Parts: sequence; structure tokens; C-alpha cells
Amino acid sequence: MIFDTSGIHRDEQGIAHYDKLPASLIDLLRRSVELVPQSEAVVEVGGRRIHYQQFWDAAARIAGGLKAQGINPKDRVTIQLGNGLDWCLAFWGIQMTGAIAVPVNTRFSPAEVVYVVNDCGARFSFLPGAPLPDGEPFVIESLQRDDLAAIFYTSGTTGFPKGAMTTHENFLSIFESRFRIVPLPRESGIRTLISIPLFHVTACNAQFLPCLGSGGTAVILPQFEVQTFLQTINAERINQITSVPAIYWLALNQANFKDFDTSNVRWLSYGGAPMPPELVGRIVEAFPNARVGNGFGLTETSSVSTFLPHEFARTNPDSVGFPIPIVDVDLFEPDAETGVGELLIRGSNVVKGYWNKPEATAETFVNGWLHTGDMARISPEGFVYIVDRKKDMINRGGENVYCVEVENALAAHPAVFEVAVIGVPDKMMGEKVGAVIVPRPGQQINPNDVTSFARELLADFKVPQFIVVRDEPLPRNPGGKVLKAPLRKETIWGKPLR
Repeated sequence: MIFDTSGIHRDEQGIAHYDKLPASLIDLLRRSVELVPQSEAVVEVGGRRIHYQQFWDAAARIAGGLKAQGINPKDRVTIQLGNGLDWCLAFWGIQMTGAIAVPVNTRFSPAEVVYVVNDCGARFSFLPGAPLPDGEPFVIESLQRDDLAAIFYTSGTTGFPKGAMTTHENFLSIFESRFRIVPLPRESGIRTLISIPLFHVTACNAQFLPCLGSGGTAVILPQFEVQTFLQTINAERINQITSVPAIYWLALNQANFKDFDTSNVRWLSYGGAPMPPELVGRIVEAFPNARVGNGFGLTETSSVSTFLPHEFARTNPDSVGFPIPIVDVDLFEPDAETGVGELLIRGSNVVKGYWNKPEATAETFVNGWLHTGDMARISPEGFVYIVDRKKDMINRGGENVYCVEVENALAAHPAVFEVAVIGVPDKMMGEKVGAVIVPRPGQQINPNDVTSFARELLADFKVPQFIVVRDEPLPRNPGGKVLKAPLRKETIWGKPLR
């Protein structure tokens, strides 16, 4: 076997579960507090440092403050904070109350934030600049693995975000899997550098929680700046990194990269966006003592669902690897010639469904299987290859941008007649957002005016960086659907707008 599959059982639906897991996230953190109470838990680069006992006590006081304000178990509480110690304390304070954390993408537009707050029915929100709740220490003791712990919102193809209902077992399954697939040592002083937003499942579920659950130190960049990223690797004795390809590309392309000592990094993972094979080779050479690996997952799988371990990083760089121990994969309606079909995933890391969206849940979660919307093939050796996306989506440096949402926003511009949004290949980001626009008769399109208009409706990472104006109609099939394949081939994008 590629990974350790011992101590796993299957339920009546055939879904795999780890036999021995903590009862809840609270028990996971409590174990570290008892083992290493004076060890550093969280370091905020350029800010505060806190050890485990201090962290536990501070989170318990936040829980008491929430309880005093009438927050009860199962109530939803949003976290609208940037990366840092306050985000971490807010998350654990919510857990200690027995409430449900709702991390909010800090790059969402105001309208998107309002939608999330209203959709989840938030009773309280952690807001920038506001004091953290404070009260008599409180820690709930009745949580079970099947209880909801968080709702992570991911943009939907309709343009409305969907909340993935994440249970304690979902989180704990990722925790256990990380130690089996990387493999990370369970008790040997992991010092991980978190450079991507904690509202993403990669940073929260696959980095922050496994680190704190094993008594390690989570070193957090409040804002990403590449030189600070590199300096922190040395200054904080970082030995584990997980990030997106764009960050590695940017770091390796710094003129002074060789001035930094990377020999202490022992485990390095990448994922969240397409990874150029050439970049994999550069990473292996740049971090000579690190085991590297490629993780693939979705918000709906609580982060990683397949993993390509170090031994195959250079021989199969275009693969996302093998299913993690509690995951099964299959293909829906594979093509007889190519073997390509929609990737299906099942496992105890797959979320319960979408909050408040029974129809979307029924369409996506079918008979225990998650329909991912990703088109894939599986080799006879078991390697999974993602070959295309069934969903109309652009992956911009790890951020999902759904084309229809951007198209709907741009179509509202008074000078736009029709528009198609497609991904523009980019060495650093994987893809950037491009729009092909046909103007209304008698109208002229100013690309800068269009982007200014779009910023009022969309998060900044969804606003097109490339706009091409064409006079002829967009190519369509007999059913009226825009044919994006020929658009990708014939469009010359020119220079980015920003």
C-alpha cells in the first residue's frame, strides 16, 4: 500500500472511518495543552507569540464571552478577520462554545459578505478592530464527532456561495491523514509556515489544525510578502510548508533566493492550483532536504483527498496522486476511449452537504459519493490525473473563480452586449481571469471602465485582468451555448490591465 491504512473500518454505506480519533476538536487541542503547555502554539509574524496554556485559556475566555452574549451550541458565528492570532483564538473560542465557525473570505465583496452572514443566520461576527469577547472561562464537554464544527463558503456556479457543512470528524480525518500521507511526525516539533488565508480549508484544516493537534508551532503571516516569507523560513526555523504554486513560483524567482537557507525544511506540500511540472523540479532542487508532495482536494472534502508523495514527485509531476487512506475514488460515466470521467470521492472527510441548500446537496452528494465536477482519469497504477473541469471555473492561484458569476456581473454593464469569461494561462498564478466582450451596437468598450464597474459587484480576485473586445458575435453551438474552446485558441490577450 502507498499509505498506512491500518485501523480503518467501513460503515453500512461503505464509507471508511479511522477507528481511533479524538471525540472532537476540543479533545484534540486539550491533548496538546496537557503534553506541551509551555511550548509555542501560535506565532504571529511581526506580532504576538503565545504558548499552549495561554492559548487555551484565552480561547476559553472568548467562549465564556460568547456564552454571556447568548451564543448557544449550534449557533453560527462568522470570522471576518485576517490571518493572525485573533483569527485562531476566534476559531477555537467558537469551538469551545459548541457553536459553528463560519470563516469568511476577506476578499469577498460587501454584497457577498452580507449574503454569507444572512444565509448562515449568524448570531455573532468577529470583526476587524472590534475587541474579542471576554468572560468567565467556558469549555463545552458534550461535542461529538458528527456535530457540525464549521461552515466554509465556496462560490457556486449560480454566483451564490454555498456553505460546506464540516463536522468534527471531517476535520479530524484530515488531521489523521496528514500524518499518514506526508508523513509528518506526530510529536517532534513541527514548525509550519502558514502563508495562505486561514479561511481556506488548506490553511485551516491541513496546516493549522494538524500543527496544533500535534503540539507544533503555527507561524502565521498576517499578510503575504515574498521577502518576509523567505526571511521567516530562516528566522522561525520553519521545517514544514504548505502553499499554492503561485507562492513557490514567486519565491523561487526572487533574485536573492539563494541567500536564504532552506536546509531546515523537511516537509513541503503544494496544491490548490495547476502545478507546472517544471516548477516541481525547481522546488525539489531549491529545498534539498524536504519531502515534497502534491495534495488535491476541495472545500467539500475538507481539503486533501488525494496526495502524490515524494517518491513520485518528479516521475509523475502532473498527477495528484493516490486517494488518502479513508478516501475512495471512482469515475462517473468515463469515456470509453480516453477513460476520462467526472471524479467521484467518498470518505469520512467529505462534508455533510451544503447549508440551507437541499437541492444543491442532492445534486452533488449522491449515494455517499461526492460529484466533484472535475474531469479525471485514473491510471492502472492508481494515479489520479485531473484533466479538465466540468464546472465552468477558473483556478486563480488557488482561488476559485466561476465564469458565470463574472459573466453575469459584466453583462450588467450598459455597453456590454455579450461576454465570455475564460482562464488565461499564467506561469505564476496558474490562471488569471480573462473576458472577451462584444459591445452593444453603437457602443464602445473601455476595458478600464468595465473593470471599475466589476469591482462594485465582485471580489477583486474575480475582476478580469485581461479584456479583449471583438466586433463579431461569440461562437455558439446550435443550442446557443458559447463555445469556449475556439475562443481560447483564437484570442490574443495582450498585456494585463493591472
